[in-house]
Amino acid sequence: MADYFVHESSYIDDGVIIGKNTKIWHFCHIQKGAQIGENCSLGQNVNISNNVKIGNRVKIQNNVSVYEGVTLEDGVFCGPSMVFTNDLTPRAEYPKGSENYKKTLVKKGATIGANATVVCGHTLGEYCMIAAGAVVTKDVPPHALMAGVPAKQIGFVCECGEVLDENKHCKICNKNY
Repeated sequence: MADYFVHESSYIDDGVIIGKNTKIWHFCHIQKGAQIGENCSLGQNVNISNNVKIGNRVKIQNNVSVYEGVTLEDGVFCGPSMVFTNDLTPRAEYPKGSENYKKTLVKKGATIGANATVVCGHTLGEYCMIAAGAVVTKDVPPHALMAGVPAKQIGFVCECGEVLDENKHCKICNKNY
């Protein structure tokens, strides 16, 4: 018996690894070669493409597709309906194949807000926070708070998620960065 939960409406392809205590909810599809860590939660209508690697304690909200070429490290949060891409110049009539996808790395503890878009080929730094609706078009530094279209850094955030003051101090954790 599996030590994870998959709702009966979801599809899990052969060759998938799913970690202990992970929950996969309604209408999800996990494609071959995908690896999902322990204690993850995948909301309704999540698609995990071929060969995607997802760390431990990752939360992916409803209506998110994690495409081939994307890696999510431990503790990443993907808000509802946020978007990843893996091809900068897609054409239906001229497919490039997975070997030409641009890689995206989302580092430990990063948060991506609802309806944000992450253009492929970039790294989102540890514990960064991407605001809802932002469009990420470049690498994001650790702890950066990014907002807008295209996303620009508007501040810094603590590991706990609190916006840091002008001295890069967290009033909640009392940490300095």
